[in-house]
Parts: sequence; structure tokens; C-alpha cells
Amino acid sequence: MKNSPVFHPRHGLNGAAARPIPAFPLRLCCFFATLALALCVPPPASAQQPSSGIVEPPKGIQILTSGTHTSLRGLSVVSDLVVWVSGSNGAVGKSVDGGKNWTWITVPGYEKRDFRDIEAFDAMTAVIMAIAEPADILKTNDGGKTWKLVYENTTKGMFLDAMEFWNVNSGIVVGDPVNGRFFIARSFDGGDTWRDIPFNNLPKADSGEGCFASSGTNIRNLDRDEACFVSGGPSSHLFIRDKIINLPILQGKVSTGANSIAVKDYAKEHGGQHLIVVGGDFAKDTLQEKNCFLTNDGGKTWIRPNTPPHGYRSCVEFIDKHNVICCGTSGVDLSTDDGMNWKNISTAGFHVCRVAKKGATVFLAGGNGRIAKLVQ
Repeated sequence: MKNSPVFHPRHGLNGAAARPIPAFPLRLCCFFATLALALCVPPPASAQQPSSGIVEPPKGIQILTSGTHTSLRGLSVVSDLVVWVSGSNGAVGKSVDGGKNWTWITVPGYEKRDFRDIEAFDAMTAVIMAIAEPADILKTNDGGKTWKLVYENTTKGMFLDAMEFWNVNSGIVVGDPVNGRFFIARSFDGGDTWRDIPFNNLPKADSGEGCFASSGTNIRNLDRDEACFVSGGPSSHLFIRDKIINLPILQGKVSTGANSIAVKDYAKEHGGQHLIVVGGDFAKDTLQEKNCFLTNDGGKTWIRPNTPPHGYRSCVEFIDKHNVICCGTSGVDLSTDDGMNWKNISTAGFHVCRVAKKGATVFLAGGNGRIAKLVQ
């Protein structure tokens, strides 16, 4: 669980030597001014819209694979054809034909570890994140045949929650609070190396507060320059730049709070105005109370949907201009109006849903090795 500051993806650590970093709030545009990096993952391709400007929602989901004792929470959709997943029991899966066939890998030495998040760049290159102690990050450059340990942290209490990359170079990983402050590390070389943000520059956490490692989407690109984070537990906040914003979402228990955030305008230079946050209470996963909120002004004001999702939701994702999907252990919901009204399309449980970075296909992953995709 956690809250976190915001970081600038363009700048590195002053060549080989790290510069001192100002105290929180952190803005990498100020700290790392000497290493310019390529920017911005291109936004997902929008579906073809009819002349009315209204996109017909997909009608349901198609189960692609299931029946294993693996819980899948990591999902990275490179294109309509290339999809990677990761999960418990050291499992990593890959498809290069849109989910028709899957190659499954058990990472040697990690048979009892849980890879809660994965970031893939193509059919050959991916980064995976293992939770709990020690905090490990691994990378493959040969399609999963071999994996290299690129980061390890043996600090007592370490628990990594999620990763996000702006592009093939610049990424960020967040972890639960250690000694009262959230853990954050950055990479500027595609995940080959990682550097911890100094402890005194990390944001403080409220008692019991953290980020849920439920779908890898509690941290997101806010715009082409920065990232944002949501937290949950007894307290639930959104961290944007130098602001800590109280969320109106259900909170107060260890099982409540924000689990995921989606940013509609993340590909813009000054985006991050149109956000959707989902969560609820994972211990009562059919409860619809305060499980989703929207903002169109960067978090200054929040709107409750007219028709909320039908239960606790661990992931939310913009599909295109107006269509949004969210999922959780009690089902899958779709909205065609930017999250104001949600329709339940499946009671099958999923942990994560992601749209193709280069394409329009939406895939989902969840418990018992279940993988699916949205269909028209």
C-alpha cells in the first residue's frame, strides 16, 4: 500500500553520478536536468467511431485460458498480438498471436515467488517485479528463456507494489512504507539498473496506509512528464506533484481504499486532468459503496458515478475516447460515458485489465490462470 510523490521521466541522474535530490515533493524535472530521455508511450489507438461519435461497447469477454493454480496480477499488452502476464508460483506467460496460444515459464529459483507486475516492451524484452522480501526485479532480453536479476533490496519490511514506464527507457517502482516512508526507485535504462530515491526525500505515510499490489495500476503516467499514485487502507490519497489529495473513496479498514487509477489524457504535455479511481473493499467484493470516483480538474473536485461499478474493483483502464473498463474479483464493468455509468458484462473475477499499447485489444487476467479478452 502507499502514497507517493511525482517524478519526471525525462531526466537521469546527472550522468554516472547522482545529484542531491531536494526534499519531497519530488519533481525530477528539477533534479535530473542533464539526461534527456525519449518521451511518452504513444496513446492506445482509438476504435473507429461511427458518424454519431458514439462507440458501441463490447458485448462481453472471451476466456482464452484458465484452470491453473496461478493467480495472475501482472499484465502487459504490447500490441494486439503480443501479450505478457505474470503471477504466483514464479509464473510468466507470453502470447504472440493475440492469446490463441501461450508459452509458460517458471522462472528458475523463483518457484515460490509472486510476480505482481510486469512491463513488456516487445516479444523478447520484459521486466518483472517480485513482491515481499527480498524485493527483486528481473529482466529478460530473449523472450523469457533467461532472466537477469537487475535489482534486489533485502531491507526488512520491503514489499514492492507496482511498476510503470513512460517509454522504453524511463520507469518507476513503488513499494510499501518502510520506517514510515514509501519506497521508490527509478530506472533510466529500460530497467537494466535501478536507483533508490534517498529516504529523506520519500513521502511519509499515514499509519497503516499503503498501495495495494492488486493490478500494477496504482501508479500511472500522469502526463508526458510525471506520474501519480493512489493509496488505500485506513487512509486513501492521490499524490500529484506537490499535492496530497484526500480521496472520497471508501476507506478506514486495511481492506479498503483506492486500488487503481486511470488517466485519460496522460499522453499530453500538461495532461492529468481526467482521472478515474476505483477500489472499495476487497473483503466485501460485491459492495458498491464509494468504489469509484472521477475528476475532470486534476483532483480538485470529485464526481460519484450515477451508476457505479458492481462491486470492489482492482483495476480501471481507458479503452479509447469514452469507453472505460474496470474489473475485480466479483466481475467486469464497462462504461461508454467516461465512467459516469457502468454496466456489468461478466461476473467472472479478474485482477487486471489492460489495453494494447499499440493497438485496441483489451485483455484481462486473474485467478486460476484465467486470461480473457474483450469481444464485440
